[in-house]
Amino acid sequence: MPEQPGQFQAIADDVVLGREVRLARFINLYGCKVGDHSKIGAFVEIQKNASVGRNCKISSHTFICEGVAIADDCFIGHGVMFINDNQPRSVNARGELEGESDWAGRFRTTKVERGASIGSNATILGGVTIGAGSLIGAGSVVTRDVPPDQIWAGNPARFIRPRTGEDSQP
Repeated sequence: MPEQPGQFQAIADDVVLGREVRLARFINLYGCKVGDHSKIGAFVEIQKNASVGRNCKISSHTFICEGVAIADDCFIGHGVMFINDNQPRSVNARGELEGESDWAGRFRTTKVERGASIGSNATILGGVTIGAGSLIGAGSVVTRDVPPDQIWAGNPARFIRPRTGEDSQP
């Protein structure tokens, strides 16, 4: 039996999708925005108050949490994890499971600027900015801001070289 459009997709009513957005099966989107002509791969979750710009490719198994803003023309590889709480806890001082109000002071926003590319299995800590046109190597852990048009890699991610010539943005 052929699949029906939307089958195996959890897309909340408050999601804003641009024109000609391509969505794979097995995705979870709620309270987010996705720009025109972007592609969202399988097993991706995009949480509330997160945004993906136009002409982006979000590869499978990626997690984009609340507070992440991805600009236009970005590539996000397979299994990229964004973090918005750099000091997570399970319970509050009263021994109760934490709710949003408990971690509000620890919440961090993250920006991925226009044309940046993030390699597969990278982890992006909360509160950083990845500069326009930058490239983050696969498996890297980004713990601080990355300036525009640079290549960074490693754990923690460090400057490798400028992104110029053949490997720069079109």
